[in-house]
Amino acid sequence: MPVDFTLSTYRQLLNAFQDADYAFHTFEDWCEGKAVGRYLILRHDVDLKARRSLVTAKIEAEMGIRATYYFRIVPQSNQPEIIREIAALGHEIGYHYEDLSLFNGDNDKAFDHFKTQLTYFRRFYPVKTICMHGSPTSKFDNRDLWKLNNYRELGVIGEPYLDFLSTPAVLNGDITYFTDTARMWDGGKYNVRDKSVISHESSVTSSKMKTIHSTYDFIEYINNKPIENGMMITTHPQRWTDKLLPWLQELVFQNMKNLLKKMLIARQ
Repeated sequence: MPVDFTLSTYRQLLNAFQDADYAFHTFEDWCEGKAVGRYLILRHDVDLKARRSLVTAKIEAEMGIRATYYFRIVPQSNQPEIIREIAALGHEIGYHYEDLSLFNGDNDKAFDHFKTQLTYFRRFYPVKTICMHGSPTSKFDNRDLWKLNNYRELGVIGEPYLDFLSTPAVLNGDITYFTDTARMWDGGKYNVRDKSVISHESSVTSSKMKTIHSTYDFIEYINNKPIENGMMITTHPQRWTDKLLPWLQELVFQNMKNLLKKMLIARQ
């Protein structure tokens, strides 16, 4: 089996989608009704090592692809020059919020912080969509911020977990969702919150989960031209590199993280 989670493999995955006649869209496009027919929403959560996101953003731009990049406020993600460069390449920028976790469940402080950070990220791009950060070690689900507040009042038109992954089309399997959480494409058993808010299960059916583990499995699946009208995939660009030592470090770190996540899920 060829080495997975390299930039070469990532290019092959994007090429497979293009060859299968998928139209690439940002999440903002989908919220505005522009994603129709056979489409792919390409989403990136920039949790760590922001510079690797610039690398994937350049690859996509070279291929004529626009994607959505969600940045956290923490220094490992919030690198202003990188955010500017990615926005200049034509990609969507959004806020990867974790305010409720940062303020230990204090809704008022969390919402005030959210509004401040939303204004900050709008310095780089007219942010219209946001996405929660899973914060797996926190007992607080950042989506709960919207039980008492309304992001639409702030000019936000969409949140993937609340406006996409919980729609009937996704839950019924008409639109599919894949994420590289746990450094694999079938990492549901290590997945704390990256799933539908309604079903609390992966949006991908169990039959597909059994067959799509590696990116090469995913490419084979796309090459067979699945019948889905639409799809969203989420990647964490920190995982994708051609450099041997960083690749090995990511592999070891992710294996340790998966063990921790498995223990956290067992306690729920």
